Amino acid sequence: MDIEGHFIKPSYDKNYQRSLLEPEVFWAEAAKDIQWNNKWESVLSSSEPFFQWFKGGTLNTCYNAVDFHVENGRSEQIALIYDSPVTGTQKRISYRELQREVARFAG
Repeated sequence: MDIEGHFIKPSYDKNYQRSLLEPEVFWAEAAKDIQWNNKWESVLSSSEPFFQWFKGGTLNTCYNAVDFHVENGRSEQIALIYDSPVTGTQKRISYRELQREVARFAG
């Protein structure tokens, strides 16, 4: 079930099977949701036993995980939930707060 309680298994199974049968097409479509600095030359290059995904592509993982969301209207949405059963501490961190903390830590 998803977070709203909807049953998702058929969709998951369909996507999973598609990822196995058409991996290059499946992952090329999924990669459209990622912000790339340089688009890849090929989705999958293989010379068994070695495989290379998104050859030639470069991206900034931190930008995709944090900054992109702040820039696209999700700055006040919860990005992380810290829940420590040991100390009983719970904290919710928005994308904006996470962006500030990442920048402070990087500095």
